[in-house]
Amino acid sequence: MAALDKKIPPLVLLGAAAAGMWGLSMALPGFAMPDALRLLTAVILLVAGAGVCLAGVVEFSRARTTVDPRKPEASSSLVTSGIYSVTRNPMYVGFTLILLAWAAWLSSPWSLLIVGAFVVYLDRFQIQPEERALEEIFGQIFADYRRKVRRWI
Repeated sequence: MAALDKKIPPLVLLGAAAAGMWGLSMALPGFAMPDALRLLTAVILLVAGAGVCLAGVVEFSRARTTVDPRKPEASSSLVTSGIYSVTRNPMYVGFTLILLAWAAWLSSPWSLLIVGAFVVYLDRFQIQPEERALEEIFGQIFADYRRKVRRWI
């Protein structure tokens, strides 16, 4: 399965998951949710997700290191400040919150299965290979960081 490691850009995966969630919401019954609650829930999750993603990008920009998740070996510095002191993967946490916002908007509990699959796929085929590369580059510094800061939240 290493053939899938870092092959699908996370933004493409996010789009595919969102499309799959929409498809499921059309094919399977959802649940009734008042429009105001549905909108409020979706907006809160969307803003939180976008904010967490943006915080990650800002920290990478400050450190002047690559944001391309397919090439962690091109990292010029290990970013541990800001949002990275809370989670090792803020952009992926943000993407997950965005998908949860979409699930709320769709009022589709079935779409949560795709959110779960998205998280499992990212964890196995994106995050683990990224972390192996970072450990090769940064050695004990990364190992210490990994012990202090959780992968997701």
